[in-house]
Amino acid sequence: MVKLKKIWFLCFCASVAIPQVAKPQSDSTFQFVKTIKGDFTYFNVDNLDNVYLINKSYQLKKINANGDSVAVFNDVKKYGNPDYVDVTNPLKALLYYKNYSTVVMLDRLLAPRNTINLRKQNIFYVNAITLSYDNYIWLFDEEDYKLKKTDEEGKVLLTTTDWRMLFDTVPAPAGIIDRDNYVYLYDPAKGFYIFDYYGGFKNRLAFLNWTHVEVNGNNLYGFEKNKLYSYTLKSLQLKEYQLPAFFGKYESIKAMNGKVYLLNEKGVDIYKIK
Repeated sequence: MVKLKKIWFLCFCASVAIPQVAKPQSDSTFQFVKTIKGDFTYFNVDNLDNVYLINKSYQLKKINANGDSVAVFNDVKKYGNPDYVDVTNPLKALLYYKNYSTVVMLDRLLAPRNTINLRKQNIFYVNAITLSYDNYIWLFDEEDYKLKKTDEEGKVLLTTTDWRMLFDTVPAPAGIIDRDNYVYLYDPAKGFYIFDYYGGFKNRLAFLNWTHVEVNGNNLYGFEKNKLYSYTLKSLQLKEYQLPAFFGKYESIKAMNGKVYLLNEKGVDIYKIK
């Protein structure tokens, strides 16, 4: 009887399907590194591989390169949902709330430093901001079509010529990036506009219809449909990568530090670009 029970048990176990957990995949171009698990609505990455995540509880978390949580900011929703979290400088973060024309500046541990109401400086229409190399703020004022630098109180320190006098058709920058002595403004319909730190126009690169653009080291990154583009500034070489099917569905994507970061329903997947 005992022997029959043992046989029945073995047969039962053999008939039960054991769930298989899908393993992250890699190929010759994209090598899986790890997943930061969680229920996130937004993320960004700085040049030290720190990942900044907003979860559905409206907390901003900073995760270091080792995967450790190093800081949390709990007051994200004070002015609604931030339109952008700028992490150009790992020692500071900017939360920009477009509808309120308000910038909240945090330190490296995500503790509030100050809040800037741009309307008090008569700046009402700003779509793109970033932290400058000297810890001030670059913004594009869409009312008078000028790139401006402000201090931590919002006072304007530098302003360019009216863009209507510089260009035949005025760009509408969707983002600003300060990197290595230049300021890059990107308009998906017209490309990159590059300025020096004094606000002087230097060059234009007509890479159109890119999304999630980034300037990192000597490379410009951008995505279009199912492709990643990488443009090396010194060699003027443009590389094209086909995104693999195993990336699956994602809500946001970013190339930074030689890696691709994907926000999806289970968290943020990180892949190294080989």
